[in-house]
Amino acid sequence: MTYNHEYWMAKALQLARKGLYSTHPNPRVGCVLVKDDELIGEGYHIRSGEGHAEVNAIANATQDVAGATAYVTLEPCSHQGKTPPCADALVKAGVARVVFGMQDPNPAVSGKGLTKLNKAGIDVIGPVLEAQCEALNPGFVKRMREGLPFIRVKLAMSVDGRTAMESGESQWITGAEARQDVQRLRAQSDAVITGIGTVLADNPSMTVRINEADQAIEAKRVRQPLRVVMDTALSIIPEAKILYPTKQACVFVLEDEVESEHLDVLQEKGVNVRFAPRGDDGRLDLLDAMEQLADAGINEVLVETGAELAGGFLQAGLVDEIVVYMAPKLLGSTARPMFQLPLDKMDEALNLELTSVRQVGQDLRLVYVPQYLEFEEDDSDLGEES
Repeated sequence: MTYNHEYWMAKALQLARKGLYSTHPNPRVGCVLVKDDELIGEGYHIRSGEGHAEVNAIANATQDVAGATAYVTLEPCSHQGKTPPCADALVKAGVARVVFGMQDPNPAVSGKGLTKLNKAGIDVIGPVLEAQCEALNPGFVKRMREGLPFIRVKLAMSVDGRTAMESGESQWITGAEARQDVQRLRAQSDAVITGIGTVLADNPSMTVRINEADQAIEAKRVRQPLRVVMDTALSIIPEAKILYPTKQACVFVLEDEVESEHLDVLQEKGVNVRFAPRGDDGRLDLLDAMEQLADAGINEVLVETGAELAGGFLQAGLVDEIVVYMAPKLLGSTARPMFQLPLDKMDEALNLELTSVRQVGQDLRLVYVPQYLEFEEDDSDLGEES
């Protein structure tokens, strides 16, 4: 029998995408079971702590799974976590073959699930559609391989590249459709980051606000992201909207800038206050902060902030993707720029690769990947103002 591995793996990927907004900190995984070239079962991982894709596919099977081929976007796990090992479930079910999309990027377990399947006499084939499977879980892959989350910077700008008027007024540059698209970005993120300057000026909540008409998001499955504030001197007030509910809020601060009384008030309210060292620019060390988030299981981060902190992330070489919503407006030469960067010469320019263009309402959504991050050392402050 000839097996169309790419076809069935593509089906598994479609299932995995259904968990885009709900699986973190776990990866999005899909599985289909095929027998005599017919689909007999399918499943995907819906939420952390619940059944994995393979277990759900077996449970949903319309006939005996013995002798079937399982197509799984990620190597079946071999270790006991919140749920039993999926490799064991496939062995017990009697599948004859497992086709995997990509190996588990976790170096502690990578390959162990495949080895367990092989030892049980199951044929193992793969990777199949590996690039597509990795692209579905950029944060999980990067956290496992590099100890850092995948970082997106989101910006709304006018055609002349401005993000706010000189006064700071910015509501609303983009239209309602683009703003709802941002809610989807938040919903698929484990954490949303902003700076203390944005918090003091706008008092945002930074929560995912569901439009019930948006079929892309199932409200019951969305997990609110951790809301993170970069706050050099712990200037945030306890009543700030972004801190509630407090168990979903985190504030990064310089240890030598903290007033203990203010710290005690925030911690008593349940706010997670974390300390980061001082970077070369005198501000918070963003790399250290991102490593701390990765250690806490954060896969994908969405940065929504002003030009200084956004520029700081770029200068630190931490940005994986820039998502720009460009509105058909002109804000003028005195309006605020997208990034504050210490660039003076053309050969210092940062090249970007344009990977996606899509119209959202009357606005354009442009997705860029930074191609290199080489900056002259500079004494200017590039963190968010404190």
